[in-house]
Amino acid sequence: MEQRVSFITLAVADVERSRAFYVDGLGWSPIFIGDDVLMLPVGERLILSLWSVAGFTAEIGAAPASGVAPLTLAHNLATPAEVDAVLAEAQRLGAEVHSAEHRAWGGYSGYFADPDGFRWEIAVNPGETGAYVLPPP
Repeated sequence: MEQRVSFITLAVADVERSRAFYVDGLGWSPIFIGDDVLMLPVGERLILSLWSVAGFTAEIGAAPASGVAPLTLAHNLATPAEVDAVLAEAQRLGAEVHSAEHRAWGGYSGYFADPDGFRWEIAVNPGETGAYVLPPP
């Protein structure tokens, strides 16, 4: 199997609420909108797929777990000022925000939760790893 991810699929309580947050609020452009799903291109050949709980359950044959998901999605930027601006935008949209801070590992990061509680890390990552994930200037 080739080492890559094509889709990240999350179960959401209300697809329309997610659309309002990601498309209307953050300004993201969907590649597909359906009754039970919203698909957002989030990287080169990578789609964030937001399915209704019912659609998700029907698709995979099991209901999603509840509570805080044991994962984060990350959006890396080049400067701390950009991190602060994204966190401020998320807060303006009503997201729960944990302010950014300088981390022991050398980066600068903070978090926000989308309408379903999925945590987004907004970060500057130092060194080779940070350079790898940023788009070319």
